[in-house]
Amino acid sequence: MKALSPLVVFLVLYLVTSIIAQDFYKVPIAVAFLVSATYALLTVRGTMNERIKIFAKGAGNSTMVLMLAIFILAGAFAASAKTMGAVDATVNLALKYLPEQAILPGIFLASCFISLSIGTSCGTIAALTPLAVGIAQQSGISTPMMIGLVVGGTYFGDNLSFISDTTIVATQTQGCSMKDKFRVNICIVAPVALLMLIVYFFLGESVSTPAEVGEANFWLVLPYLAVVILAVCGVNVLLSLGIGIFLTGIIGMVMGTYDVFGWFAAMNEGMMGMSELIIVTILAGGMLEIIRHNGGIELIIKALTRNIQSKRAGEMSIAALTCLVNVCTANNTVAIITTGPIAKDIAQRFRIDPRKSASILDTASCFTQGLLPYGAQVLIAAGLSGVNPIAIIPNLYYPMLIGVALVLAIVLRYPRKYS
Repeated sequence: MKALSPLVVFLVLYLVTSIIAQDFYKVPIAVAFLVSATYALLTVRGTMNERIKIFAKGAGNSTMVLMLAIFILAGAFAASAKTMGAVDATVNLALKYLPEQAILPGIFLASCFISLSIGTSCGTIAALTPLAVGIAQQSGISTPMMIGLVVGGTYFGDNLSFISDTTIVATQTQGCSMKDKFRVNICIVAPVALLMLIVYFFLGESVSTPAEVGEANFWLVLPYLAVVILAVCGVNVLLSLGIGIFLTGIIGMVMGTYDVFGWFAAMNEGMMGMSELIIVTILAGGMLEIIRHNGGIELIIKALTRNIQSKRAGEMSIAALTCLVNVCTANNTVAIITTGPIAKDIAQRFRIDPRKSASILDTASCFTQGLLPYGAQVLIAAGLSGVNPIAIIPNLYYPMLIGVALVLAIVLRYPRKYS
């Protein structure tokens, strides 16, 4: 049990304290990891230099460094694109061509498309929630349902986007390419997205909206499309993001949104915005390496796989562990960072395809995060709309159904090629 005590310290400090304070953002997660990582160093025998070497092995391995590089470029790309107006242009482009009689499936589709493009559920919620509230107020639709529609759709992109934190961490910890993970993941969640479009079409057949849509400039959306297309075509993710950043600079300066120094400032802001995630990743990587060194990972795997005799049960254990950690941390990226190395060991033991294990990690975390009333996404939507977070949860159909789809994909060994 001593080997796993750093995890216990983290959960007590973060989870218990947050429950007592009734605020899951009262204790900064980076501080919780710093304290637990420091404690982890004390659980290792040897000199301090030897302990630090073990920590550094986990914090600075090649997978971790590559992941950090992707975070940095993703932050620079997202901020430079946002500064030149790409987020607003993407929202407007998605809404401009929506049939008036299909506003509910249209908003859901816009939420899916925007989150897939910009790689963040929180950013999409911030962009679309005010519009959703206005539509609800002017059309008589239930406001919690409209908010649930927007929040639910963002998890499509959070789960699949090539610049999403969860996709980056899931693929890097499992050792597979983003395009391969995308192919597996889309097979699991696309039927759910299609089903939701049909359901929303029938729910909102008689709904229309007088809301005005701003200018939709295709050139401002081009960097997003370029990154998605390049990544799907198999271009290295760092190169794809680099090309995307270059395009934001060229387009932004040509259109006069910013000069070269403004572009640099936007990139710097984006990179600095990833600092907490980078710190958490380094601390978690080092702490987990110490836990592994002390035999803790082996204990977890033995406990999870004691009665497991098949790939199916191994996949289910990965999903269950991810959900449990996500409930405790209220952060799907941190949940994957924490469980990723354990999931990889389970996958290797039961010969689970790394593309499938990466998809399980990402989908399980999005399913869980989407149903947490204290998760950042629901809290942001609640704050912008004035709706109680608890009232939003029953309307989050898409996150609920991707959980069902994931269980079916495991039980039915689907998609067959990767199972």
